[in-house]
Amino acid sequence: MNKEKLFYLITYGCQMNFHDSEKMAGQLINAGYKETNDLQQADIIIFNTCCVREKAEEKVRGKMGEIKKLKDNNPSILVGIGGCMPQQEGVGKKLLRQFPFLNFVFGPHTLDVLPALIEESNEKQVLALKKDKGDVPILPVKRKSSFRAWIPIIKGCENFCTYCIVPYVRGKEISRPMQEIIEEVNQTVKEGIKEVVLLGQNVNAYGRDRGEYSFPLLLKEINKISGLARIRYMTSHPRDFSYNLVDVIAKLDKVCEHFHLPMQAGSSKILKKMNRGYTQEEYIELIKYIRKKIPHSSITTDFIVGFPGEEDEDFSQTIKVVEEFQFDSAFMFIYSSREGTPAAKMADSVPQDKKKERHNKLMNLQQQISLEKNRRLIGKDVEILSEGSSKKESELIMGRTRTNKPVVLSGFLPPGDLAFVTIKGANSHTLFAELTETP
Repeated sequence: MNKEKLFYLITYGCQMNFHDSEKMAGQLINAGYKETNDLQQADIIIFNTCCVREKAEEKVRGKMGEIKKLKDNNPSILVGIGGCMPQQEGVGKKLLRQFPFLNFVFGPHTLDVLPALIEESNEKQVLALKKDKGDVPILPVKRKSSFRAWIPIIKGCENFCTYCIVPYVRGKEISRPMQEIIEEVNQTVKEGIKEVVLLGQNVNAYGRDRGEYSFPLLLKEINKISGLARIRYMTSHPRDFSYNLVDVIAKLDKVCEHFHLPMQAGSSKILKKMNRGYTQEEYIELIKYIRKKIPHSSITTDFIVGFPGEEDEDFSQTIKVVEEFQFDSAFMFIYSSREGTPAAKMADSVPQDKKKERHNKLMNLQQQISLEKNRRLIGKDVEILSEGSSKKESELIMGRTRTNKPVVLSGFLPPGDLAFVTIKGANSHTLFAELTETP
């Protein structure tokens, strides 16, 4: 290259996608490109997309008008769409037809050849959608955070929930060698990282494909690493979350006491239609066991409202579970069909207005529960890890408790520092605190 070219990354979706973007940035920087935060200055614009939620796809398509104007003003700009969205059957070719100004389209299994794809797209449109290659390549990473590192431990998913497209675009479960993960964590700690987040579409399945490792064993080994303050992990699937894993976590001082276990529905009938692999009763018993073994933990969840066949009685069971088991927070989604999934062939029997009504009722209930649970922390001292200035109010500091509750406070606390704070107030989402002492 004759001159340094600037790239701009736009990322949608899950934490795995954001880490994939860190890998894209790492490769491009190694290849001589430079990242920019100014879209108007970019020579290369890359979308890293999601196909799990309909809104993520809508955002990408909605952004194309702006990108076309940039391209019209400067035809030398290269534009690419990557990630899960184009990996869906037929979508990659469709994107190239729909947006002829696109230069390259690629999937999650071709990250390792991204610089070559960009060079090739100078001459022609490029479509690079390979099948899963059966490995987890080690790629250079440009981390966004100075104190937190996302560490992939397993890719793919084999649970095949009927509403989910992930197994079809991310492929089968493939675990990284345990020693490779431990070496990466060690290296990040040497670079000043205080918290690692172990990533996978289903972290609980780690090692299942190899037979010699397991997720509890991996947690034990990472917990031994000196200088590391916190260990988190996502995402968990309740069907694979064993009681033994709870027992192990209860004994590990660096593993944070936060359990995100997507229930998705409170009705066993709907859970079966979703192919979740557990009943309402089995999920509840797991929650009870966690609270017995780790009473001070937080438990969060996900719900899908209006799944095909969800009747009033099914939804009332979801409401009952939420009322009885008092989750700390919950992500709630109105069901939307994803082409290529078994659920897409089911009759979408719940009217849209009924879906919205149920969604609002569930959301309002959970907000009240979250508010009450957060208010119980007022007056208590908790440890936070500083994330630096708050995005909404730059003069305030944002941090997180071990139970993953966001905390806002005034004062100075550099990113990555641990401190104890006293909770002075709360709303349904955020705790407000004053600095008390540093450990």
